[in-house]
This record gives sequence, C-alpha cells and structure tokens, in this order.
Amino acid sequence: MRRRQIKHTIPEPRDQRANRKRRGSKGGRPTGFTSEIYKRRNEVERTINRLKNSRAVATRYDKRAHVFHGTVTAAAVRLWLQS
Repeated sequence: MRRRQIKHTIPEPRDQRANRKRRGSKGGRPTGFTSEIYKRRNEVERTINRLKNSRAVATRYDKRAHVFHGTVTAAAVRLWLQS
C-alpha cells in the first residue's frame, strides 16, 4: 500500500501497535490513519449495504449494464425518499 501511495482507512489493532512499538526501529513505521477518511468509508459501506437490501441490486439479475444501473438508481432514489 505504501508503494502505491494508498492511504490507510482502517485503524491498526492495539495489539499490532503494541508489537510494533515493542520492536522499536525494526517494527516499521506507524500507519497514517485518518479518522475523517474512515468516517467517509463507513458511510459509503453502510449505503452500499442499504442498497443491497433491494433484492434486484444484491442478486443482479439484469444482463445489461444500463438496466442494472437503472435498478441501482431506482433503489437509491427509494432510499433517499425514505430518509
């Protein structure tokens, strides 16, 4: 991830942090965790899970991409109107 310059979006577990600190300079660099990115990632994941509650979106019975796109759009509009 570091080679491709991808930022971390999941926090490092406490035990891994402790082991890295215990190893000192051999433990590697700490992760560059940003809580704001994590909040956005969580929001996106929850929205996708709500979209998957629609059976047509979760199973993707549509053969053509433009038809599936319409199904996802209809499910998103339904979610938006419910809230």
